[in-house]
Amino acid sequence: MAKDHYFDITAKLDMMEMKNAIVMAQKEVATRFDFKGVKAEIDLNEQAKTLSLSSSSDQKIDALKDILISKLIKRGIAGKSLEEVKTEGISGGNTKVVYRIVDTIDKEEAKQIVKAIKAMKVKVSPSIQGDEVRVSGKKIDDLQAVMAEVKTLDLKAPLVFGNFK
Repeated sequence: MAKDHYFDITAKLDMMEMKNAIVMAQKEVATRFDFKGVKAEIDLNEQAKTLSLSSSSDQKIDALKDILISKLIKRGIAGKSLEEVKTEGISGGNTKVVYRIVDTIDKEEAKQIVKAIKAMKVKVSPSIQGDEVRVSGKKIDDLQAVMAEVKTLDLKAPLVFGNFK
């Protein structure tokens, strides 16, 4: 009768939605007056999971990033799923900023999730299994409380709760 229930916490990013957000951002940049005659590019590299923004100045890069993040948020992707890797100067006095797309839970974030769950003092047992965290317990209400608590954590990875059984 006392069967264990569980769910998995993973990080998953919908690449199709990412592409759609980039296309929408490129369309907006093409129509904006402050980008008239200015080189402004948004490039996605799916294999390397990187995104690069290039433009003539730091202010234009910031404007590009703001446009892109607003489109990502409209598509249901967290803006913090982009992590800045490097900024470099490219030909013609232009600037290029490279972002890594965060779509997995790294070890530090997994430890942070487990620590937060244990601090709740509910009867569940979290365990790290590769790039996911499995939480098991006897009461479904406890598991739902854990889900609500984990959603409030400030993490870079876009969390997905699955395999709720």
